[in-house]
Amino acid sequence: MPPKKSDSGPKTPTIIGRFGTTLKIGIVGLPNVGKSTFFNVLTKSQATAENFPFCTIDPNESRVPVPDQRYDFLCKYHKPASKVPAFLNVVDIAGLVKGAHAGQGLGNAFLSHISACDALFHLTRAFEDDDIVHIEGNVDPVRDIEIIHEELRLKDEELIMPIIDKLEKVSVRGGDKKLKPEYDIILKVKNWLKDEKKGVRFYKDWNDKEIDVLNKHLFLTSKPMLYLVNLSEKDYIRRKNKWLIKIKEWVDKNDPGAVVIPFSGTMELMCQEMSEEEMRKFLEQNKTQSSLSKIIKTGFSALQLEYFFTAGPDEVRAWTIKKGTKAPQAAGKIHTDFEKGFIMAEVMKFEDFKEEGSESTVKVRLLFTVSYFLQTTTYIYIAPLTQGSIPECLTVAEGLRAGGRKEVTIGSS
Repeated sequence: MPPKKSDSGPKTPTIIGRFGTTLKIGIVGLPNVGKSTFFNVLTKSQATAENFPFCTIDPNESRVPVPDQRYDFLCKYHKPASKVPAFLNVVDIAGLVKGAHAGQGLGNAFLSHISACDALFHLTRAFEDDDIVHIEGNVDPVRDIEIIHEELRLKDEELIMPIIDKLEKVSVRGGDKKLKPEYDIILKVKNWLKDEKKGVRFYKDWNDKEIDVLNKHLFLTSKPMLYLVNLSEKDYIRRKNKWLIKIKEWVDKNDPGAVVIPFSGTMELMCQEMSEEEMRKFLEQNKTQSSLSKIIKTGFSALQLEYFFTAGPDEVRAWTIKKGTKAPQAAGKIHTDFEKGFIMAEVMKFEDFKEEGSESTVKVRLLFTVSYFLQTTTYIYIAPLTQGSIPECLTVAEGLRAGGRKEVTIGSS
C-alpha cells in the first residue's frame, strides 16, 4: 500500500510570469548587434536537422527543438515512427534604440512584441567591424545593456500610470475596499520603478500577493533575462575579449544570478555551411565548441519549463510541463485518465537503462527504485522504498490508473 497523503511539505515558490507551457523567449538588443543572425542560425540549425517537426510560425518567430542526448538515445533505441522533441519558441524582436519608449526608431511597435514574450535573450555586441555601423557610434556593450534596461523601465513607468489612475478612482475615491490592497501594491511597484529607477525583476522580496498582482499586469522589466555576448570568431575561439569581465561585473552587480553566455554569430553561421564532418574537424582543430545547445537549454529553463518522455516503437515524445507541476498533472498531459488515477511509479536511472539495454534487464538486476508519489496541497514528495538516493533523472516509470496500466518513460529536463 502506498503511504498516506500528507498535507504538509515545502511550499512551491510563486513565480513571476504567465503559467503555461506554450511560452516564448524574445531576442532584444540595439540594431546591428547580431540579433537576426543569431535568430537565423537557431532557425537554420534546427530546420536542417533530421526528421524533427519544425514550424516557422511567421518570419520572426520559430520553434526550435531542445537538444537532449537522452531523447536522441531513445529515438535510436526505439526507432519510432514519430519523433516529437521539446520546443523553445523564439521571437526575433526589432532593434531598440535610445528613446524607443517615447516613439523613437520603430516607436511603440516593440511593446507588443516584448509583452507577448515570457523571457528575453538580451544580445549585445562585443566585436569591432568597420562594415557594421554601431548606432551609438562605437562598441560599448555595457552601455548598450544599460540603454535596453532603461528603455524597458521607462516604458513600464509609463504603463503603470493608467493602472494607478484606474485603481485610485475605484478603490480610493470609489471606496472599493477589495481593490485597495492591489492599489497599494501597484504604488509600491511605481516607487520601485520611478524612485529607485530599477526594473521589477531586480526587487527580490516580492511576496505571493504582490506577485499575483504583478502577474496580472506582466510588466516588461519583470521578465527573466539571459545575456548573450556576440564575439568575433577570433575572440570566441581564444576565449578572450576585453568586454567580457566588464559585462559579467555589471550583471553580477545589477542582475545577480542572471546567466551570461558568450558566442560567435559569425562562427556559428560558418559552421552551418560546413558538412557535419567538416564542422567536427574545425571545432576539434580550434579546441572549441558551439554555444547553441547551451543557449537553447538555458532559454528553455528560464521559462520555468521542463519535460518528460514517453517512448516506444510508435512514438518518442517530450511532454512539456511547468517546473513544480505535480506528478498526477504531469501524467494528465498525456491523458486526463492518467491524472485521475495516478498512483505510483517505478523509477530507474537513465544511465542504468542505457547500459543494460532494456527496461526488463534493469528490473531483473533490481536496479530500479519503487517510489510512491504523494500529492499534498503544495508539493509532490518522492518516497523511496529501497536503499539509495533518488535519481536526478526519472527515466522509466509506470503510471497506474483505474481499469488498466499505462507504461511511460519519464525523463526530467
